[in-house]
Amino acid sequence: MRTFDFAPLYRATVGFDQIADLMDRVLTTEGTQPSYPPYNIEKLDDDSYRISVAVAGFSEADLSVEVRENALIVSARKADEDQDRTYLHRGIATRAFERRFHLADHVRVNGATHADGMLHIELHREVPEALKPRQVSISSARQIEKDVVDSKAVN
Repeated sequence: MRTFDFAPLYRATVGFDQIADLMDRVLTTEGTQPSYPPYNIEKLDDDSYRISVAVAGFSEADLSVEVRENALIVSARKADEDQDRTYLHRGIATRAFERRFHLADHVRVNGATHADGMLHIELHREVPEALKPRQVSISSARQIEKDVVDSKAVN
């Protein structure tokens, strides 16, 4: 695996620490990512997303969805209620898990629903008005000259 030195990036930029840290984190992550529980990330439209996590065997009380520091944390803890049962085969995994999703700036979690063994988390990107593109009106040069105050008239 390749390693990259981000020191030149830190010397030449200001305010891009998060991007460099994210790239460093992604590149240094080992190839053995946990695959439990499986999940999907859907893009519903330009600014709406849905994360669906397969949580078969977990109730709403066992699940936790938390947003902390631009990270969505989905976790589950199953109570030990199966101690009196004897399984011949146990193929449904109900082990505890924690899955993290890093959220971009201005992405907000609208809510979560649990149905049919799936946890659906709705996300929406809310771009502030100051960052949205805006149209600038174009006026003639004569109009601009009329608006400039004559310095001789003021003095």
